[in-house]
Amino acid sequence: MEKKLYRSNSSKLVAGVCGGIGEYLNVDPTLVRLIWVLFCCLGGSGFLAYMIAAIIIPSRPEYPQG
Repeated sequence: MEKKLYRSNSSKLVAGVCGGIGEYLNVDPTLVRLIWVLFCCLGGSGFLAYMIAAIIIPSRPEYPQG
């Protein structure tokens, strides 16, 4: 099965980018969020990167029940 990067629907605070990256890398999304905050504090490029990722990374498709 091919592994794809999606924004998370279940583990999201803003747009689900950090939750999706955490699910993709199989790490705790909180760790990804902390690293992202560090990038934001060190020059501010993290905020711009988050906005671009929120636009580019697709949301996880919801499959119909049944």
